[in-house]
This record gives sequence, structure tokens and C-alpha cells, in this order.
Amino acid sequence: MSDSDTQGRPSGPDIPGHIAIIMDGNGRWAKQRGQARALGHRAGVKATRAVVEACAQRGVKQLTLFAFSSENWNRPADEVSSLMSLFLEVLQREVDVLHKNDISVRFIGERSQLSERLQKKLAKAEEQTAGNKRMQLILAVAYGGRWDIVQAAAKVAADVEAGKLAAADVDEAALEQHLSLHGVPDPDLLIRTGGETRISNFLLWDLAYTELHFCNSLWPDFSDAELDAAIDFYQARERRFGRTGDQLEAG
Repeated sequence: MSDSDTQGRPSGPDIPGHIAIIMDGNGRWAKQRGQARALGHRAGVKATRAVVEACAQRGVKQLTLFAFSSENWNRPADEVSSLMSLFLEVLQREVDVLHKNDISVRFIGERSQLSERLQKKLAKAEEQTAGNKRMQLILAVAYGGRWDIVQAAAKVAADVEAGKLAAADVDEAALEQHLSLHGVPDPDLLIRTGGETRISNFLLWDLAYTELHFCNSLWPDFSDAELDAAIDFYQARERRFGRTGDQLEAG
């Protein structure tokens, strides 16, 4: 366990460099209160804003949030429309704040499924914040882990067909360079809220050796204390990556 700062937050070299979060439970949170699901998503935006700030304060370098999955297109049309409108609204309001706080923004997912207006907003946000260094915020929108692997495999196949790459040379590195998170370290810690214990087609390739932490809180209720509990869980893990504990101790 690393030392804590004066506010009792986990700190030090063992803070996960890259945290990924499946933000689950907005709809159930609203239903418990007799509210429309759209109000749950708005409450979830507040929790998202808070966790971005908290991760930046703790020294996290990359934060990847599962904002809208490829499967979410199957939800009722009015909910999908509400989510897209909310996403546009949040982008317009928050990008300047993120830029001011030296946080860069990157989007991963099948952008062609999004409206032209939203695609332009995503590109503008990435361009505006590209030079920021404090933390990288990655938002997965219209994203699915299987889609990610398939699109990468298709690009590798095209390279082979074009004679740029020999079939015998196709390896993990050849595929990885076409994945959405190419150039970003794999997540150290995955947090899923809402009580479910699955990864729901999120970053299937990238989570191979990620520590998985599941909590029961619905996303709008996720707090700084629960973030710190997840980091504590991570710091208590022995990350062997296929090696033995004795090998780790021997350096």
C-alpha cells in the first residue's frame, strides 16, 4: 500500500496509470426515484464530472469511460435520441473546462454511426485539447470490443492483401497498432458500477491483464470514497503478468 496524502486519498507510485470505468446504473437510479431514465443520465453526468476531477487530482494519466456501447443502439429510440442530445450538450459545456484544466479528450468507437454534427463536435474537442498533458480522458462512444478487434483485423488483412505485410508476420503487435487504444497503455484497473460482474464487450483486447473491481453503487451515486476503495483494491493486488510471486520478488 502506498502512502496517502493529507486528505486520506491513495497516492504515490502505485496509483493506477490508466483507469477504465463502465458507468452502469443511471436508468435504475432514476427508476428507484420514480423518474424518467433521461433524468438518471443527467445525474450520471454529474458523477462523470466528479470522477474526472478526482482522477486528475490523484495523478491518473488516462481515464477511459464507456459512454455509449454499440449495443446501446438497441435501446428505445427516444432514449437513444435523448442520450445523443445530452452528449452534445455536455460536450459544448465541458470541453472548455477540460481544456482549462490541461486535460486532453479522445473518442473511440464507430463514428460513422453518429450524426455528422456530433462527429464534428468530437473532432473539434480532440483538436482543441490535443496538447494538454495533465490527463487524457478517453470516451468510448458507439464502441464495442468485438467491433474494435474486427476492424483492426480487417486493416491487417488489407495490409496483407496489398503486399505491405506478409501473412507469416501477422502477430499481436500488427493487430494492436490498429486497435482504438493504440499508443495508450492498457488499463491497470477497471471499475464497474451497478452491481453487475461482467465487462459487457468493453475493451476486450486491452483488459487482458487488468485488475477488475465491481461495486454495487449505481453510477450517479459513485463517490470519491468508492474511487479510493477501488484504488486501494488495486494497490493490494500482486500483478504477476504470468510470472510467479517469487520471480517478482527476485526482480
